[in-house]
Amino acid sequence: MPLLPPPDALTIAFAHQAYGLAAEFAGRGHPARAIEARSVDDLRARIAEADVVVASGLWRNDMIEAAPRLRFIQSVSAGTDQFDKQRLARAGIRLASAQGANERAVAEHAMALILGLQRQLHLARDHQTARHWRPMIGDRTAREEESGGKTLVVVGLGRIGLRLAALARPFGFRLLGVRRRPGPCPEVDALLPPERLHEALAQADIVALTCPLTPETEGLIDASALAALRPTSLLVNVARGRVVDEPALIAALREGRLAGAGLDCVHEEPLPPGSPLWAMPNVIVTPHSAGETRAYETSVIDILLDNLGRLARGEPALRNGLV
Repeated sequence: MPLLPPPDALTIAFAHQAYGLAAEFAGRGHPARAIEARSVDDLRARIAEADVVVASGLWRNDMIEAAPRLRFIQSVSAGTDQFDKQRLARAGIRLASAQGANERAVAEHAMALILGLQRQLHLARDHQTARHWRPMIGDRTAREEESGGKTLVVVGLGRIGLRLAALARPFGFRLLGVRRRPGPCPEVDALLPPERLHEALAQADIVALTCPLTPETEGLIDASALAALRPTSLLVNVARGRVVDEPALIAALREGRLAGAGLDCVHEEPLPPGSPLWAMPNVIVTPHSAGETRAYETSVIDILLDNLGRLARGEPALRNGLV
């Protein structure tokens, strides 16, 4: 039996502070009524009207009680840790992620952070702003780095991690993967289970975090994990901020126990003005923009329409279904 009203009786709330999801949906010819929210307060004010919500960062779990018609949430992001899945299940609300919508963009962003740190592009930009022509460097340890022969450890070999491994291969990296699921993985040179993470870190020139945030991965890169790295190593995080113990990371960077970090996600977003990460010369911070791409709305609405069709046909399986 279909979970949702007929398409022409359906109301969908698109909730995102920036993305043009409602406009993309309107161009697809679907008969559902679309409403748009640009803030948490906007969504709270309209959620009682919605049969479907398309949201990520603007979602709050206490909205469940204010949404008697709500039966399906399409997450705008691949990460869904903001949704209380048990509460949704008890309320009879289905949930699907946007996994795959931005895997290419996130992997490319991770690769850009790796190369940017190795080639010191952030310092070059600082010098450009200061109109400073940096002289040649006599200290070999302070020069730009090459990729060939370096070891890249990819923690999390889902779609993003595997795509990152494929991008890194032509640069000559030796690739180590850390993944919970055993079995063949030809995309990397060696595959290690999570309990051997420190063994992998000890070999790393660069560590790239591409894993989801789960109870098992929260705080995964803690003080002991950072101590397993060499002082010349780099850390790139395109996963979630809470995968890393941020105070321990800041201490390692300050004390020269880690050469640098490229961070697309941090514990508190936006990054507070007082965070020491802003001013660290060996850190590149991007505003959780790894997944942003000009094609993002198209990809999310493709997934939404697929799932609306499945729900209309009464199919139990959703694309990227979680609840």
